Amino acid sequence: MTTQTQVEALKAAIRDVPDFPKPGIVFKDITTLLRDATHFRRALDLMTVLCGDLPVDQVVAIESRGFILGGALADRLGAGFVPVRKPGKLPFDRHSFRYDLE
Repeated sequence: MTTQTQVEALKAAIRDVPDFPKPGIVFKDITTLLRDATHFRRALDLMTVLCGDLPVDQVVAIESRGFILGGALADRLGAGFVPVRKPGKLPFDRHSFRYDLE
């Protein structure tokens, strides 16, 4: 099975929720992928393969869905995990970066 075929199979497991949280937005609900052990494992397998032989010290992921996948990927790669959160959500030392949305 090619990488593209694997990606398409995983995409098919993700539910689209139109007009959420507001009209014109299509929310990608990954809970349909996560609840299926085979899909969840295959998603992590594919992300691990895509990292290849790159040296990884830390995986950085944005809240909240990113925490689920990023934490599991970090474990597989033998790396640390860095959660990225909205301002005011972390009590300890932190760095910030401002950006504009697309």
